Amino acid sequence: MDRFNAMRVFARIVELGGFARAAESLHMPRASVTILIKQLEAHLGVQLLQRTTRQVSPTLDGQAYYRRCVSLLADLDDVEAVFSSASIAPTGVLRIDIPVGFGRMIVIPALPEFSARYPLIELEIGMSDRPVDLIREGVDCVLRAGPPHDDSLVARPLTSMTQVTCASRGYLDQYGIPKTLADLPQHKVIEYFSASFNKRYGLEFMIDGQIKDFNLPKAMSINSADGYLAACEAGYGLVQTPYYHIAEQLRSGALLEVLETYRPPAMALHALYPPHRQMSRRVRVFIDWLVELCAREALQEKLNG
Repeated sequence: MDRFNAMRVFARIVELGGFARAAESLHMPRASVTILIKQLEAHLGVQLLQRTTRQVSPTLDGQAYYRRCVSLLADLDDVEAVFSSASIAPTGVLRIDIPVGFGRMIVIPALPEFSARYPLIELEIGMSDRPVDLIREGVDCVLRAGPPHDDSLVARPLTSMTQVTCASRGYLDQYGIPKTLADLPQHKVIEYFSASFNKRYGLEFMIDGQIKDFNLPKAMSINSADGYLAACEAGYGLVQTPYYHIAEQLRSGALLEVLETYRPPAMALHALYPPHRQMSRRVRVFIDWLVELCAREALQEKLNG
């Protein structure tokens, strides 16, 4: 029995909650996964997993063994990275998840540079605005805007993005252009909501160094970043969004910025990853590349105007 391979298989079963999902993620036959776990339990002399018709979960011994496995496997990855060719040319699949707009407009156009630099890394990219369970879904790294919501993940700051308040020309023709914050009560807002975090976002502004929320009548609520902007372009109301996301609409005149002297607070962007992945060579080179990318003057102009 290859004990390190058995440990990897066991860890994936715990993380994904089942033999079939673990076998699929590791590209192994289900029968091979089952045999490895039986051999591992026989070798250790303890039951590691509780199996029911609905799920597979670790026993108390399995939980303790899992924690040690994660630590040992991370150390093994680090040793292999230092003492093998992987330290020069990292290889394997890198699973990342990025917000739809930021991925489409910022990351994807720049990725050929990363792929040319690390041609042996195979990218598997999810694009979503939903929370991702990195462990259960087998994702190595996610990019997320706003404050980190999961303290169990390592958060690496990448940059901050200017936000603007804007509306369509048709909406402003109907309701007028707000000149000061005192004009806001006569306006409507498009509310962005996150069902996962039970959080709703209206309008907020920096006033004397403090963030102040403004609760305006809602024209609609929506949980998609692209839908949020589409509703704004359709004339439903005011929105607040990162500058890069609407730079083209501002240039074309489809949307107009308002209350420029009362801009919302800047929005932070982080790369998030599980603690046991911080020693992964693939994750490290990708995040280092993101830090380099976000520091470039051309991208800062795109993000902040």
